[in-house]
Amino acid sequence: MYFIENSAQPKVFSSIPAAMWWAVVTLTTVGYGDVYPVTLLGKLIGSLIALLGIGMVALLAGILGSGFVEEYQQKQGDSMLCPHCGKPINSHSDS
Repeated sequence: MYFIENSAQPKVFSSIPAAMWWAVVTLTTVGYGDVYPVTLLGKLIGSLIALLGIGMVALLAGILGSGFVEEYQQKQGDSMLCPHCGKPINSHSDS
């Protein structure tokens, strides 16, 4: 972002660490609102990175949530069903 926005906003994106700080604040919060890209390419890249960051958090939340539900069902004794034939899957092997 530094290389894209520095020529348009030399005081705001004054260095690579300053641009990295903007990226961290933007991805981890809603941002401060006082620093944002003004060039078209900066806006496109900023939007893409923000959406990818949100997508990664949503993906992680889905994976963790699915794991918790699966563990809860196993502790409750609910049998899991095979997605192909619909028969109960026995989690304990009786060999």
